[in-house]
Amino acid sequence: MNPASFSAAGAVDLAALAAQNAARAKAEEARAAAAAAGPAPPAAAGIVVDVTEADFQTAVIERSMSVPVVVDFWAAWCGPCKQLSPVLERLAVEDGGSWALAKVDVDANQQLAAAFRVQSIPTVYVVWQGQLVPGFQGALPEAQVRQFLDQVLALAAGSAPGAGPAEAPLDPGVEAALDAIDRGDLDGAAAAYQEVLARSPGDEEARLGLAQVELLRRTTRADADAARAAAAARPDDVAAQTLVADLDLVGGHVEDAFARLVETVRRTAGADRQAARDHLVGLFEVVGADDPRVGSARTALANALF
Repeated sequence: MNPASFSAAGAVDLAALAAQNAARAKAEEARAAAAAAGPAPPAAAGIVVDVTEADFQTAVIERSMSVPVVVDFWAAWCGPCKQLSPVLERLAVEDGGSWALAKVDVDANQQLAAAFRVQSIPTVYVVWQGQLVPGFQGALPEAQVRQFLDQVLALAAGSAPGAGPAEAPLDPGVEAALDAIDRGDLDGAAAAYQEVLARSPGDEEARLGLAQVELLRRTTRADADAARAAAAARPDDVAAQTLVADLDLVGGHVEDAFARLVETVRRTAGADRQAARDHLVGLFEVVGADDPRVGSARTALANALF
């Protein structure tokens, strides 16, 4: 499994938010007082804290320089929040200060919710050494929350002096999908990716993962020789041509797969042409828009259509 690397260059500049806060002077005074008093012991500092826009700088950003801070966006009226928040609170206490939980009421702290681009609640993020790390949305089962938190702690350990580059924790649903793939359970992997997309429609990792799994499901049980014979005998049969294109893609013959479907688009019309085009565009998604072979095939597809 290859979790996506976390790029600090793409992270939200959370410190800028606190600088714009109307209570900045008060936060500065609190920081000065804390510095004068010396570092507080973990028990006194509080493992679970309610955070506002006024103390976000000290409670989250500055604290994240020593331990990961899990930020839980919630509201009193949110039913799923009432399921997730107690789990996070209990696990934070059980872990004894190895990470901190910052609870943000989105109704009372709308500026924070906007800065984190919170679209639905509960939403969980992690702040580690002043940078924002992707989290998850929705009330996940405790086992998946625990799995996510283990990855958060691994992230912090990987950022210690002398350690290799740290990787962002995966969404637990994506992790479940990857585990299913390792077991050969493609149906389970597809279901896990679909669950992630149901609560996070913009999750690109899950979208790409689902496209790849669906490709594997289409080809795993296919008889390659029979499929190629059928495609040769029926050049206008879109289903036959798309199956061979899938087999070519899985086998690493990307350009052959694209060329076959472009030619199928050229030969067909109406619903058949649309089906061939849609399948080809789906394969573009699997390969990735940055691949130069996709760019060339898009040009060929446009020429075939127009």
